Amino acid sequence: MLKWALVFLIVAIVAAVLGFGWLASTAGSIAQILFYIFIALFVISFIVGLLRGGPKQRLT
Repeated sequence: MLKWALVFLIVAIVAAVLGFGWLASTAGSIAQILFYIFIALFVISFIVGLLRGGPKQRLT
């Protein structure tokens, strides 16, 4: 998901340089939404991982 946020950010930058303001705005908004979703999922998975005790090591 972070990869898609970066792709939309690059599209927004290129569109802004070329003068497509509406496309840059839309792509920037999509990139921002995807980034916030990524951060939320990362924090949730980090907290769940801490609550479960992290990865278990096997002694074999």
